[in-house]
Amino acid sequence: MSEGINAMKWQPTQDQKSGTALYEFMSHMNEDAGTDLSSYKDIWSYSVKNPEIFWSQVWDFTGVIASEKGDRVIVKAPHMKDCRFFPDARLNFAENLLRRRDDEIAIVFRGEDHIEKKLTYKKLYEKVSLLAQALRNAGVRQGDRVAGYLPNMPQAVIAMLATSSIGAIWSSASPDFGVQGVLDRFGQVEPKVLFCVDQYFYNDKAIDCMEKNRAVFKSLPSVEKLVIVKYLEEAEVDLPTGAELFYDFIQGYLPTDIEFEQLPFDHPLYIMFSSGTTGTPKCIVHGQGGTLLQHLKEHKLQCDIRPDDRVFYFTTTGWMMWQWLVSALASEARILLFDGAPFYPDGYSLWDFANEQKCTHFGTSAKFIDALKKHELSPGKKYDLSDLRWIGSTGSPLVHEAFDYVYDEIKSDVHLASISGGTDIISCFVLGNPLSPVYKGEIQGPGLGMDVDVFDTMGRSVSDGKGELVCKTPFPCMPTGFWNDPEGKRYMDAYFDKFDNIWCHGDWCEWTEYGGVIIHGRSDATLNPGGVRIGTAEIYRQVEKLPEVKESIAVGQEWDGDVRVVLFVVMRDGKKLSDKIVDEIKSVIRSGASPRHVPAKVIAVSDIPRTKSGKITELAVRDIIHGRDIENKEALANPEALEEYKNIEELAA
Repeated sequence: MSEGINAMKWQPTQDQKSGTALYEFMSHMNEDAGTDLSSYKDIWSYSVKNPEIFWSQVWDFTGVIASEKGDRVIVKAPHMKDCRFFPDARLNFAENLLRRRDDEIAIVFRGEDHIEKKLTYKKLYEKVSLLAQALRNAGVRQGDRVAGYLPNMPQAVIAMLATSSIGAIWSSASPDFGVQGVLDRFGQVEPKVLFCVDQYFYNDKAIDCMEKNRAVFKSLPSVEKLVIVKYLEEAEVDLPTGAELFYDFIQGYLPTDIEFEQLPFDHPLYIMFSSGTTGTPKCIVHGQGGTLLQHLKEHKLQCDIRPDDRVFYFTTTGWMMWQWLVSALASEARILLFDGAPFYPDGYSLWDFANEQKCTHFGTSAKFIDALKKHELSPGKKYDLSDLRWIGSTGSPLVHEAFDYVYDEIKSDVHLASISGGTDIISCFVLGNPLSPVYKGEIQGPGLGMDVDVFDTMGRSVSDGKGELVCKTPFPCMPTGFWNDPEGKRYMDAYFDKFDNIWCHGDWCEWTEYGGVIIHGRSDATLNPGGVRIGTAEIYRQVEKLPEVKESIAVGQEWDGDVRVVLFVVMRDGKKLSDKIVDEIKSVIRSGASPRHVPAKVIAVSDIPRTKSGKITELAVRDIIHGRDIENKEALANPEALEEYKNIEELAA
C-alpha cells in the first residue's frame, strides 16, 4: 500500500458536501433503504454489496426517461459477462439527452479562432428531428450502422442523436485518421450512411479532407449515402458523385416530435474501437441503457454536474471521452465543444474558451496539464475561474507534481479528479467524488457500483503492493459484445483470459492508505528487469522533474537473458542530451523510485509515437526496437515517429 508522501490538496467543506447530488442521493438511500450512509466509503461499499437496490435507486434518482423500467434489475448468470441489467426495460438514449427543449444554450462550439456556433436546446431538438426524418427516408432502420468521420462539432452530436433515436448504431472517427485507419474501423461495421467534413483547422492550418473522404467512400461498399458537413458555411465543396451536403440532406423536412424508438436496455448504441496499435481494432459494442445509466451516475453523483452547468472536455470524436462529454446533456448541462490545437495561438487558448463560457467542469489530459506546467502558465492568475468547480484529468496517470501545479496555478479550491477507465467500458473504473479529500498523486477511488480490486498474479486480492486492476462483479456498462464475434471468444480473451470470471482491465495499480488508487501504467507495458514488475508511470514521474526534458517513454528491451530498461527522451527546445543530464536522469530516478527503475540506456529522440487520443504507445516502441512489425500504424497520430526507433546502434551493446 502506497503511503507517506501524498499530502491532502483539497477537502470539501460540509456546505459543499451537502450541496451535492451525491449527498442528496445518500439521504434518499438512508430513507428508502433504511441505511446509515455517511461517507463515500459507506455508499461505495453498499453499492457493490447491494447492486440491485443501488442501480434501481440510480435509475430513479437520475430521472431516466423510459416507457418501461421493469421489476427485474439484474438477471444473474454463471459468467459475469452474461449477466443482464434491466432486461424488461424499454428506453431511448437520445430521448434522455434531448429531455430539455427550451431556449437556453445547449451547445457552444469553437473551432480555434475560425468559427463559433451556439445551439439552444430547442434548436438542437429540431435539428435532430430533421436529420432523423432524413435518415429514415434514406432507409436507416434499427440495427443499421451510421458513421461519422467528423471533428468535435455540433453536427457530430446531431448525427449521433438522430441515429440513436431510430435505434441505429453510431460509430465515429476523427478526421485526422488516415484512410486505412478509417477503413480498419468502419470497414468492419459496414455503415449505411457516412457523415464526413470538408475540412478542419489545426494550428491555424486548413486541412482539406475531401480526398480522404472520396477514398473512404469508394472503399466502403456498404455506404448508400455520403453526407458532407461544411466546416465553414461559406466554403465551396466539390462533391463526389452520390454525395450530398448536410444542409441539403435535411432540406424539405419540418421539425416534428421525434419518434424515439423504445429499445431494450442492451440494444446497441455505439460501436467503439480499441486503439488498434497491436492489430486490427476491436469493435466494442455498448448498449443504450448501460451507457446512459453509467454516464448519469458518473456525471451527477461523481462529478456533481447540475442543470445549467457548463461542461468542457478536450477530446475528439475518435476518443470515448467525446461520448462521455455529450452525455452531459442528459444532466441538462451545456456542453462546450472545442476543435483544434490546444496550444493555438498559445497555451491559454482553452482557458480563454473556459473563461468566456464560465466553465464549471474542465476536462483534459495529464499531458496537457504537464505542458501548461512546463510552459509556466498560470490560468488562475489570468482569469476569473470562480465558476470552475471540477477539473478532470485522464489519458495517463497524473503525476504528483501536476497536483501541486493545478492547486498553485489554476485554482486552489477545486475538485481535481484524476479518472481512469476506457473505451472498453465507455466510462471509469476509478475516478473522483465530491465528498472525499483529494490527495496528491492519487485517484480518489473506485466508482459507485464498480467492484474494483487489485489482484496479484495468482488472483489474490492485495491491499499492499502492486497488481492488476480488476472488477469482481457485473456492472451495467460492460460491452454487450464485440462486433462480428458471435461466439464471444475475442470478448473473453480481452477481459477474462487472466482470471476466471473476473474482469481484468490491464492496468497496473495499487491501493493507497487513504483508499485511493495509483495507476502505474498498462500492465502489458510494465517493465520486468530481474523479474520485478515496474510501472512506466513511476519512471515518468521522476523524469518530468527535470526541466530540460520535455517528455519521455520507457520500454523493456530483451537483453542477455533478462530485460533492461531503455528510456527515450525528447529534450526541450535548445537543450541537448549530455552525459551530465543522463547522470541527472538516472540519479533522480534512483532516489525518487528505486535502483531497479534506473534505465540501462537513455537515448534522445525527436518525437514519441502516440495514439489519436494522445496516449504514448510503449508497445509499439518495444516492438520496433526488437525488429517486430507494427500491424496497424494507421492507429497512430504520428506513425512517422517510429522510424527513429529502428536499428539504434546504442541498443546493440
